[in-house]
Amino acid sequence: MKPTSRPIGYWLRHLHNLIEAQFEAALAEERLGRRHWQTLHLLHEAPRTSAQLAEALAPFGADGGGTVDDLTARGWVARGDDGRLTLTTEGRTAHTQVAARVEAARDLLMRGLTTEQYVETVRVLAVMAGNLESARSTAATERR
Repeated sequence: MKPTSRPIGYWLRHLHNLIEAQFEAALAEERLGRRHWQTLHLLHEAPRTSAQLAEALAPFGADGGGTVDDLTARGWVARGDDGRLTLTTEGRTAHTQVAARVEAARDLLMRGLTTEQYVETVRVLAVMAGNLESARSTAATERR
């Protein structure tokens, strides 16, 4: 069966599941999940409030704060006097170590692809998503 004989929905779901499994395997040694990585990386970029963190992670599903609680218990995240979450020294070290595993997982994903192909794939998917979001918005407006 040719890859193009399957619809895009199949490939999107299949790839999503494979990416999740690859991240799980890459992070298993530290007993981390993909959400742990996403949280560590966002806090590596800048301290954030719980609300800012939740907003940034919302597209990946609700977490209920369990990941932050786990990272805090590990001593990797602390809440400042201003209420913002930030990485501790241990958290910055952990981020560096985990980033190397994440990079290896991404390298595997990108094998055989150029950066330009990746960028174009993301661009095409973003256009498709935008088309459907626009249609959804238009339909909702028309129902009012």
